[in-house]
Amino acid sequence: MKSFFNSKRGFALTSVVLLLLFCAFLLTQADRLQVLARANVTQPPLGTAGKFAVVGGSTVTNTGSTVLHGDLGVSPGTAVTGFPPGVVHGSIYVANAVALQAQNDVTTAYVNAAGQSCDASLTGQDLGGLTLTTGAYCFSTSAQLTGNLTINGQGNPASVFIFQIGSTLTTASNASVSLINGAQACNIFWQVGSSATVGTNTSFVGNILALTSITFTTGAVSIGSLYARNGAVTLDTNTITQSPCAVPTPTATATSTATSTPSATSTATATPTATSTATPPGTPSATPTGTQTATPTGTPSATPTSTPSATPTPSATPTSTPIGPPGLPPTGSDPGESSCPVNRPPLTHNP
Repeated sequence: MKSFFNSKRGFALTSVVLLLLFCAFLLTQADRLQVLARANVTQPPLGTAGKFAVVGGSTVTNTGSTVLHGDLGVSPGTAVTGFPPGVVHGSIYVANAVALQAQNDVTTAYVNAAGQSCDASLTGQDLGGLTLTTGAYCFSTSAQLTGNLTINGQGNPASVFIFQIGSTLTTASNASVSLINGAQACNIFWQVGSSATVGTNTSFVGNILALTSITFTTGAVSIGSLYARNGAVTLDTNTITQSPCAVPTPTATATSTATSTPSATSTATATPTATSTATPPGTPSATPTGTQTATPTGTPSATPTSTPSATPTPSATPTSTPIGPPGLPPTGSDPGESSCPVNRPPLTHNP
């Protein structure tokens, strides 16, 4: 019996230990899948560079049918090649004042992004499989993206995401960045300490601010601009879209309450009184009185309608009652006949 209780107690302890280990495993995975950071990071100012899809430091080169949605600039370098066949939906600025100002603004944005406080260190972690909320994330050396990275705006379209990378940024082929819950590409900044290389057919999101160079391999696309401070931007059949922030449309709620209460109540009361009096000779007066009252109610409208029904119907049927001395025939009758028997005393002969 004692050994039975000991084995039962040992089983219970083992179950508790296994349960704790399982919970610890779940918490570890949850921390890996979603990283919460602070919400007070600020957007690095791009200035005039904000309207550019690509800004290179030394050269911008292209192979294939690349499409740029936004301006193309290079400064202080002077070389732009591969356009055409590449297409620029915007203007091209080479080593002029506009390109120089854009490059200066890129430097300002780079310094701003690098100087913001790091909220969470992801050094040694692959960005693939993570879900990140607003904040600044730092890598002491290189950063790698394999698979999908999810960026969660948590319902705030102004949420900002900054990646501070000590050396290189590299993505695998077919990698991707997804935005959920209002996150915007214009508020995502990849500050890269040396160079960035984006793999084949990768769907990238955010503005890359690289100290040296940026290379997009075949078929990679980006919603967000490419800014290389000192080196080259190299493209190969890519689509690069400069992404301005969407300005929330204010909701105008105009409440107009028009209450029109027409007070048109027309009450027509027609009370015709027709009195017909027939008084034949020797007949008391019979005075029938016909009174008809019609009270229509006008419907509230612009032209109230009143329909009085005033058609008096006089009931004048005079009754003639003959009045005369006893023993005389009624007026207008035959003297030899009586309309009613008259009681007369019998005649008496006196001899």
